[in-house]
Amino acid sequence: MQENTGAGYPGDAGVTDDFDLAGVPDAFQRLWTPHRLAYIKGGQHQFKNENDCPFCVGPGRTDEEALIVHRGKTCYVVLNLFPYNPGHLLVCPYRHVPDYTDLTVEETAEFAEISQTAMRVLRKVSNPGGFNLGMNQGVVGGAGIAAHLHQHIVPRWGGDGNFFPIIAQTKAITQTLDEVRQLVAEAWPGETDAE
Repeated sequence: MQENTGAGYPGDAGVTDDFDLAGVPDAFQRLWTPHRLAYIKGGQHQFKNENDCPFCVGPGRTDEEALIVHRGKTCYVVLNLFPYNPGHLLVCPYRHVPDYTDLTVEETAEFAEISQTAMRVLRKVSNPGGFNLGMNQGVVGGAGIAAHLHQHIVPRWGGDGNFFPIIAQTKAITQTLDEVRQLVAEAWPGETDAE
């Protein structure tokens, strides 16, 4: 890393933090992802109950506001606010339960069915080469919101893991969440559509 001579770039003083990040010239320029700050600052314990849980509050909002692409009987599908790739979806039960084993038989069946449909829809709208599906259970298991069960469905393409996440700890997303939500929601099969 280069020594900070204080010269920097124009405007750096206004955006350099206490750790001298971003304003300190080095071999790499910074890509700003300020939208992630709320997530990082909130931490694991930011959601204490159903009243402040985003997965409980979301269904009470419009689909566009909450980024919901499909509402089922016991579960729904929402875009991840901090996606790993465009089209990163979350399947959530409406009930505020933390563990997969807490789901009823009916919820488990719809959870699985919606996950399969989400994969079919993503194949239709964006033709991914593969998927990562997963549930992180509990704080120790890596769940960002451990109090409310959710499954990640991440579409993958060859070469989608470039140098940004490794060097800049930043993922370049080429579409807005609103655009992705609209594409996925419009492609989601209706009650009468054949899958």
